[in-house]
Amino acid sequence: MSFSDMPVDVGPVYEGERIRANQMYVELGGPKMEKHFELVRVKNPKDIKDGQVKLIGPDIKDMKEGSTHPIGIFIEVAGPELEEDLEAVFERRVHEFCNFVNGIMHLNQRYTNWMRISKAAVEKGFNSFQMLGTILIRLYKAELPIIKQAQVTIYTDPKEIEKPYEMAMEIYSKRDERARTIHDEDVDMYYGCVLCQSFAPTHACCITPDRTSLCGSINWFDARAAAKVDPKGPLFEVPPGECLNREAGEFSGINEMIKKRSLGEINKIFLYSGMEYPHTSCGCFEAIDFFIPEVNGYGIVDRNYDDVAINGLPFSAMANQTGGGKQMPGFNGISIQYIISPKFQQYDGGIETVVWMPKAVKDRVAEFLPPDLVPKIATEEEVKDLNKLKDWLKEHDHPVVKTWTELEAEEEEEAEYEAEGAMVPMGTVGMTIPGVGGAGGFKIILKNCKIHAESIIIKKIEPKGRK
Repeated sequence: MSFSDMPVDVGPVYEGERIRANQMYVELGGPKMEKHFELVRVKNPKDIKDGQVKLIGPDIKDMKEGSTHPIGIFIEVAGPELEEDLEAVFERRVHEFCNFVNGIMHLNQRYTNWMRISKAAVEKGFNSFQMLGTILIRLYKAELPIIKQAQVTIYTDPKEIEKPYEMAMEIYSKRDERARTIHDEDVDMYYGCVLCQSFAPTHACCITPDRTSLCGSINWFDARAAAKVDPKGPLFEVPPGECLNREAGEFSGINEMIKKRSLGEINKIFLYSGMEYPHTSCGCFEAIDFFIPEVNGYGIVDRNYDDVAINGLPFSAMANQTGGGKQMPGFNGISIQYIISPKFQQYDGGIETVVWMPKAVKDRVAEFLPPDLVPKIATEEEVKDLNKLKDWLKEHDHPVVKTWTELEAEEEEEAEYEAEGAMVPMGTVGMTIPGVGGAGGFKIILKNCKIHAESIIIKKIEPKGRK
């Protein structure tokens, strides 16, 4: 396989390349576009013209510098060993293969795909999607030898993308529906995925029937098929091993896998918790599950939500806090499918702890949630101010309200300690850490501890622009 006829270099060394706004020539898909997608389908060889690249819409050279356009990448493949279960796995490789191209940054997947092409690449002559389609075909056939034929259709026209977009959404929905037919306790093998390690070196996704990959594009069936076809590839078997904590979802095999794949950075994962040893997050997650200490509940925001969430932060700010392979209690990357899983953060209280999510997400998952809970989860249409959320939850008798009595009792206990003298007694120390941007925060209570300090200095952090 050679790319000597291409004006830019192609290879895995360019994975992880970042293209900032001032470096890009054109932007494709992403949060500014309503319709965009990536889809791979297994076809009969007779229906494929091997090597063909079709473009429907304006080409790179016809686009104005700095502009944003829709992008639909439809790849059709054929081969005697191919099966439908492999479609989503092949689809996820679009992310990897696009990032092989020097001058292309590709993020996310499915209907949230986002690409940038750099000015430098266009100046070198990378000015046509024909080149991108040709590169994808060569990489698919070279990296996945079971693919014998491939053709690519790229959509950039806002009207022409509508029909294939609807087709893609229907196929995604069918895959998700099938994934809901089995649960973690029904199988004896889980799977891991490291496709995002170029962007998050210490992250490895653990895929189980009840936990679709964070990106939402690979379910347990897809991972099983991929590991079977390419055992040494980026998707691999993970024997669960001994169950160390059923409620938390801790398994010895998963702990061993994450320790190995994170090069010793992460030693333990609770699959069903967002607060204790949570699953690491990549950068392609569909949504973020975030803790709201003011109400002792959780909010969910997806990457398509373009306003600030109930905690005063936009998705982008929380994504910076969440991604990169960090194990971040209170901020977890998740797939939309995980929200409707019976195992959703069950160690922390489960779905009944969710108090807020965008209306678009709520509408999408409502039919799979407990019917009596749905009207008690607020959206941006009911509550936009964190100060009003508590009253709204009280009015609607949300289950999380019952936990406040216990918290208030703890606070009264602390107040009694403080009333007895000027010092907080050894063994119980409370402190509050404000959230990013001053919104929200975490209250930390240290019990059964001894702290010795000659002095405590508390400084107010002023914004950089203030003098």
